[in-house]
Amino acid sequence: MTAETLLSVDDLKIHFPIHAGIFRRKVGAVKAVDGVNFEIKRGETLGLVGESGCGKSTAGRAVLRLYDPTAGSVSFEDVNIAALSHADMRAMRPRMQMIFQDPQACLNPRMTVGTIIEEPMVEHTKMNAKEREAKVQELLEAVGMNPSFASRYPHEFSGGQRQRIGIARALALDPDFIVCDEPIAALDVSIQAQVVNLLQDLQKQKGLTYLFISHDLSMVRHIADRVAVMYLGKIMELATRDQLFASPAHPYTKALLSAVPVPDPQAEKTRTRTILTGDVPSPANPPQGCVFSTRCPLAQKMNDKKCFTEPPAWRELGDGRRVACHFAEG
Repeated sequence: MTAETLLSVDDLKIHFPIHAGIFRRKVGAVKAVDGVNFEIKRGETLGLVGESGCGKSTAGRAVLRLYDPTAGSVSFEDVNIAALSHADMRAMRPRMQMIFQDPQACLNPRMTVGTIIEEPMVEHTKMNAKEREAKVQELLEAVGMNPSFASRYPHEFSGGQRQRIGIARALALDPDFIVCDEPIAALDVSIQAQVVNLLQDLQKQKGLTYLFISHDLSMVRHIADRVAVMYLGKIMELATRDQLFASPAHPYTKALLSAVPVPDPQAEKTRTRTILTGDVPSPANPPQGCVFSTRCPLAQKMNDKKCFTEPPAWRELGDGRRVACHFAEG
């Protein structure tokens, strides 16, 4: 793995307008993603974790320009794709693909598996029918499926097999970068490890770079090189996998990790959990200071007004990780 940066996200914001009244005037905005910063090196996997509704999937879609950013930049190999025209963006599409969460909903039930995988090639390449057919066979083999399945329909397969078809479709144009949007969330636990192992094998074979979005911290620990922890549209902490799981610096990261079961009955009995009180604030009306301040045990303990009035700076600690917290230290 080289240290070359493939993707760089700088102060990315996605705000969805709220309209009300008979004239549908704008009365506010849902700040789904609110000033996110991270970069992904070529060949690595960045895990993006957080509670449901924190903006993970929206951030993933914005990185691929499936949503137009409200502000900020998304640089893919030093090209700011947030500012590209639709025609120029279309030319970039083959290099950036997505694996979706629900393998049933994202596959057209009226199309055969072969046609589904072939469709991106029809749109973006000049391959003839014979070449496309050979590529479909090759892709089905690459994801561990029988090439003869190309003539079948999605409903004839299990959830894990459908997700493999989705992965094959994402690989059809030989991309450099893939956003994996909770690719195992809809699968049985017994199948999840198979799909994650497949993603890792494909990454080694093809030199892929992943943004792996999930709320399953144990699976992120298995696949990610670095992990970004998101809460209410902002990234709270960004660290290497080993740093994050061995010594989390942000209070929210500590609370998330304390909820992960430990496969040791004795350790499970003695460890203490951080129980967060209250509900997650609305992204349409986030807290004035740190977005986590209303539920943060450290903010309650320190009782410092800047937690509630000043947004914390996105800063680097001594051990190289980044946090958005006034009082976190590595």
